[in-house]
Amino acid sequence: MNSSNESAGTPKIPVLVIFAPTASGKTVLSFSLFGQNSPFFFKGKAEIVNADSMQVYRGMDIGTAKPDAELQHQIPHHLIDICNPDEQFSVSSFVRMADTCCTEIWRRGKLPVVMGGAGFYIRCFLTGLPETPQGDTVIRRQLEKRAALEGSGILYKELLQCDPVSAVHIHPNDAYRIVRALEVFHSAGRPLSSFSLSRELRKNYRFCILVLGRSRRELYERIDKRTDAMFEQGLIEEYNRLLHDGYRASDPGMRAIGYREFADTFPSGVDSSCLHDMRLDRVRERIKQDSRRYAKKQYTAMRGIPDASFCPLPEGLDFSETVLDKIKAFYSAVHLT
Repeated sequence: MNSSNESAGTPKIPVLVIFAPTASGKTVLSFSLFGQNSPFFFKGKAEIVNADSMQVYRGMDIGTAKPDAELQHQIPHHLIDICNPDEQFSVSSFVRMADTCCTEIWRRGKLPVVMGGAGFYIRCFLTGLPETPQGDTVIRRQLEKRAALEGSGILYKELLQCDPVSAVHIHPNDAYRIVRALEVFHSAGRPLSSFSLSRELRKNYRFCILVLGRSRRELYERIDKRTDAMFEQGLIEEYNRLLHDGYRASDPGMRAIGYREFADTFPSGVDSSCLHDMRLDRVRERIKQDSRRYAKKQYTAMRGIPDASFCPLPEGLDFSETVLDKIKAFYSAVHLT
């Protein structure tokens, strides 16, 4: 994929890319590094491009662990609250919009920081979108009709047979992506997963890529604590409000972890009579389990990225001297003052 910036003689835009799995502390890290009270010389010199595929949706604040208003006031954030939960947000939309954001941030004299846990989104931003065949309208409409009549679960079983690699990364209720993968298979005669991603970084950027990691034990503990905190902060009420606003379990945003578990068990909402229902405990545990599984998958898309630095985070701390040293060196190298 070539962006509008990618031409001979055009200066490369420096971009700091920070990837970390769910519940690893990205929000606290960004506040510590770039917030108004940061002790480091680059405070106030960065703007963040959100690389979380679900924080783009309005009204889904608690379940997606969206940065609060104070943090967004201190550090400008982009690609947050740009879609309604019933709108599809694709990886191609992310790459296109992230390109625009990074260009504009750099023109303002700030450093673009692409930060999030959507490994596939970040991978495509770094290396470009994979080449895939053009869509076949007739096939797509047939599949969409079948999904509406038979349910996405039937089509998902077919996808497991013809493209199990893609199916692993798609939720069984995600009718949009299931239809797209089957459309590619039937129109191109080969699975979507066979259209491989590039392993070369795009030439119009100068990247510093940090992949943050925690021990599995600590990460799972953080996931459990964050899930419990979400319930205390009003996750049930947020889910009910989304239903009241007319959104349905099949909508793209409602397939996010933290919402789909409610939708599977309480499709009409959680009323006061359900607050002591044992099913709520099972929903809470499912959210924890799904978050752990997702954390395992997040690194997969980032494997093989050239020039990426893996930076383990010390237990109990939100950044390390290694992370700090690499960011300091990058700031100096790109002559940001």
